[in-house]
Amino acid sequence: MKQSFNDLIASDQKVLVDFYADWCGPCKMMQPILQELRSMVGEDVRIIKIDVDKNPMVASAYQVRGVPTLMVFKNGKSHWRQSGVVGADQLKQVLDTIE
Repeated sequence: MKQSFNDLIASDQKVLVDFYADWCGPCKMMQPILQELRSMVGEDVRIIKIDVDKNPMVASAYQVRGVPTLMVFKNGKSHWRQSGVVGADQLKQVLDTIE
């Protein structure tokens, strides 16, 4: 059973969302960064990718205007947001500040 986006971000686990598009060059740069981040944080953080072209309602609901846009959610609330490519070390620092 597929979870809805709202169910995914409602978790008490930190959820990093990568809003991306297949045609976006910088978005392709995020994949190895997210893999590196996964090796740093393990299962403590859930990392999901949302294709804005396939999920325009979700992108619109969170006012995603450019890709990549990264957001961190916990308990359904947005705790951090940034557009553009972000390094794994910086992402880990951000995640470490969210309780």
